[in-house]
Amino acid sequence: MSARSYELYVEGIGFWASRLPGWDVAREVFRGGAKPPAAVATRPSPSILPPAERRRAPDTVAVALEVASRACESAGRDPKLLPSVFACTHGDLHISDAICETLAKTPTLVSPTRFHNSVHNAAAGYWTIATGCMKPYTAVSAHAYTFGQGLLESASQVLCEETPVLYVAYDIEARGPVSTMQPSRGVLAGALVLSQEKRERSLVRLVLEVRSDSSARQSIARASNAALVEGNALMNALPLFEALAAGVERDVVQMLAPGLALRMRVVPVAVATEVRAELRQRTQ
Repeated sequence: MSARSYELYVEGIGFWASRLPGWDVAREVFRGGAKPPAAVATRPSPSILPPAERRRAPDTVAVALEVASRACESAGRDPKLLPSVFACTHGDLHISDAICETLAKTPTLVSPTRFHNSVHNAAAGYWTIATGCMKPYTAVSAHAYTFGQGLLESASQVLCEETPVLYVAYDIEARGPVSTMQPSRGVLAGALVLSQEKRERSLVRLVLEVRSDSSARQSIARASNAALVEGNALMNALPLFEALAAGVERDVVQMLAPGLALRMRVVPVAVATEVRAELRQRTQ
């Protein structure tokens, strides 16, 4: 029995990495039309937060809110009206490690602020407060399959609830002894606004299939691009963003579990429109 396919549209894209600070930069590098900046950025400064909160926010919150804001801006969507899915492999391991060290040495000095920033849904909480969004959010973690599972959750909500959804995925540097168990390097985040209906701002059509396939393998990014986010826990998200940047039709496989794959055909809306116009001309 063949797997059923589902269609949805990407309306907005946000991206940020230590070597690729913003989607405009990343898109040109992924296309091979530009070299990455020589300087390495430490973290973004999301304008959606007030200056004081911006300074205090941990790296996970800063990068997640930056890409979420950019994706909504690109889509022309009001963040207040979008349900959201936030996916992070490890959470903020820097803060978790610091709390563990404090508990071991001076347990009475654990910071309440650090504690509330250590929880896995901290970025989602900051987002809803900053935007005034009362729509539901979902926080996802699935170890090596986090990006794919978060994308599947987002697509499921779009199709089942018939509403656009903001998907945000992010991971940061792991530090301290915890990093020996759960390694991650640099800062990487991506966001997509997904919808069921094609709109004027739609950028890409995604055709999705979930397949049980023991021979399926995760798509791999081009070596030069992969090197820019090497070691980050979320780096298997890169092939999809490469495909979104390419401007041509591509297939991407995102693994959901051993032997379970999310297969995606990425079709730029402009390309799909040109193909349909050509077919109409041939039949006239």
